[in-house]
Amino acid sequence: MLDAQIKSQLQEHFKQIKSPIELKIALDNSNKSDELNSLAQDLVSLSAHISVVENYDMNARRPSLVINAKDTNTQISFAGVPMGHEFTSLVLALLHAGGHPSKLSKDELDVIHSIDQPMNFEVYVSLSCQTCPQVVQALNTLAANNANISTTMIDGALFQDEVDERSIMAVPSVFLNGELFSQGAVSLSDILKKLDGNSAQKEVEKLNDKAPFDVLVIGGGPAGASAAVYAARKGLNTGVVAERFGGQVADTMSIENFISVKETEGPKLVAQLEQHVKQYDVDIMASNKVANIERNEYLDIELENGATLKAKSVVISTGARWRSVNVPGEAEYKGRGVAYCPHCDGPLFKGKPVAVIGGGNSGIEAAIDLANITEHVTVLEFASELKADQVLIDKAKSLPNITIHTNVQTTEIAGDDQKVTGLHYLERDSGQQRSITVAGVFVQIGLVPNSEWLQGAGVELNRFGEIEIDNKGSTSMQGVFAAGDVTTSPFKQIVIAMGSGATASLGAFDYLIRTQDSVNQAA
Repeated sequence: MLDAQIKSQLQEHFKQIKSPIELKIALDNSNKSDELNSLAQDLVSLSAHISVVENYDMNARRPSLVINAKDTNTQISFAGVPMGHEFTSLVLALLHAGGHPSKLSKDELDVIHSIDQPMNFEVYVSLSCQTCPQVVQALNTLAANNANISTTMIDGALFQDEVDERSIMAVPSVFLNGELFSQGAVSLSDILKKLDGNSAQKEVEKLNDKAPFDVLVIGGGPAGASAAVYAARKGLNTGVVAERFGGQVADTMSIENFISVKETEGPKLVAQLEQHVKQYDVDIMASNKVANIERNEYLDIELENGATLKAKSVVISTGARWRSVNVPGEAEYKGRGVAYCPHCDGPLFKGKPVAVIGGGNSGIEAAIDLANITEHVTVLEFASELKADQVLIDKAKSLPNITIHTNVQTTEIAGDDQKVTGLHYLERDSGQQRSITVAGVFVQIGLVPNSEWLQGAGVELNRFGEIEIDNKGSTSMQGVFAAGDVTTSPFKQIVIAMGSGATASLGAFDYLIRTQDSVNQAA
């Protein structure tokens, strides 16, 4: 199951396992069970602390694996074969079950240890989903530190009956004690806030007590990470406030144009960015969304939770998000058939007809990807011609289960109050209304800047909502700089965002040394 190189790497990692671990596996006669059994046997061969118990529970999902820490009686489960993006989740679960400590703050551990009621988390994933491991690992961390908490990763593509029964059409979908708990990206901090009613107020008080930052970066994507590194290297008191570190890059499957790196994946790049930022004394305040910015004695940055941060200068790098098609049914069925990430949610529509709205590169790439999974893919493009690269168009047209309609306008996404059942569109040349039956609709029509919170704040935006900047990243508000996809930078690329983050940070430093007497000059 595992090749020699991976075994060698794991054997080195598993030296950190100090406590006995029992792998309980439930199998049937399927090929996936054979794979899971082979994986379990490989893991046992790599550490004397790991043992296997077969067919431990006749009622268990099959195939499934439970990691039982014998000293603490904590349990972390995987229904399916945790490979692909979830292999890291498996390895971390083994290390934590074996006594290797989680990287948690005292406050986080206090909240986890305070839970004294049984909590059974189930998280449905697809193994091609880049966002899912973050959620799986957060839940596994809870289970590894409290025997009252159990968690199970479930491969939705393998347990399709459960997916259909629970009407799951987006991953990750988390259930707590049988009830829907969350859907989509959610951090450990977010989970703890939902579990501990007092943690939100504690967080507000903690944020309000922070001293003014020399540079506060708003947004944790490539531009924000670059800005933070450059500011910290100047010896400045630097903070990063963001909903989630990595931003939209965390949802990117393959990156092949990042200079000096032949190929990587979004989550891997995000982990490297975060690791780089954490090498410096940067205060990362994740799971926080900014609501407003106002210039007073300092720049006051108001958060949606009611807290206020203060800074002498600010770099805004809030990035962009997928553009909505804005038709009836889209909002109602988001997460119930309307999706924006074909890599994440595509496996949930295996053998079913789907539609892709958008004929640019992202739309045609999505159609090609989905054609390998779904029964049929219908592409709808508003313009009279596809905008994708010709090589992608040729590939899509060569596939028998892709139908392409150009010069059409999506008018409604239909459903049965539970899930998507169809899509209505208008033929723009004839005026004829058409309908198709689909189980899912993937929207791929470009990006919109995350700048709504700046409306009326005094930071000038163009008609597209992008922040107007000069060649130093300066905005129209004194001391406020901006970088990346949220700005008027014409090309939305990771490498360009990183460069603009550095530019904005250096611009902020230049501003500070010319206007602030209190800037640390040690740099």
